[in-house]
Amino acid sequence: MDLFASRLASHLTPDAAHWSETTAELNRQGSAIIPQLLSASECEALVRLYPDGRHFRSRVVMQQHGFGRGEYQYFSYPLPETVARLRATLYPELVGVANAWNEAMGLEVRYPEDHASFLARCHAAGQQRPTPLLLQYGPGDYNCLHQDLYGEHVFPIQVTVLLSRPGEDFTGGEFVLTEQRPRMQSRPEVVPLAQGDAVVFAVHHRPVQGSRGVYRVNMRHGVSRLRAGHRYTLGVIFHDAQ
Repeated sequence: MDLFASRLASHLTPDAAHWSETTAELNRQGSAIIPQLLSASECEALVRLYPDGRHFRSRVVMQQHGFGRGEYQYFSYPLPETVARLRATLYPELVGVANAWNEAMGLEVRYPEDHASFLARCHAAGQQRPTPLLLQYGPGDYNCLHQDLYGEHVFPIQVTVLLSRPGEDFTGGEFVLTEQRPRMQSRPEVVPLAQGDAVVFAVHHRPVQGSRGVYRVNMRHGVSRLRAGHRYTLGVIFHDAQ
């Protein structure tokens, strides 16, 4: 087992105490942090891919679409090895939470145990474009609150990895989540991340136990305004796009 696979295994072994806590936190809050999922060298290698258009299928300038300021690029297939392995390795550890959420919310959709089978479902429905992406922010850039849906088939959990060093490469630019509960104002949460840390979070909605049973809360995520420097992020989305 190589170093990358060994580190993933240490984070993702289902009976590991820290992974159990990650799952519990995801159920409690709709998000959780996996510390040091990628090493500094792996983060830097991904950042170096950004200027090379051969790795990407499209580039989006956020202000042209009202998404915020900054830009991002969607990877093309075949994905870089690090990204492909994250997708394939994280999915089986999250699928149990995803299926439990749908059951709690009374949704009929269930997800297969392995990511290849889920991708086959997406592709059969015409969702064949890869969705993992690299995001680049400069001074004054930000990302409006949003949800990454892309089609009929949506895996309800996704992962974002911070590739830059807060306080050294950039200031500001905090990852922000909001939760909208029925008949209540939105609850914001700022998620503190170091280089290589991943945040796992709900894409769209998740179940919450209330006094009268389970209800759905609507989740959105974004990035606050960058004060200085440059910030790079890897987004790992498990469903593909139309």
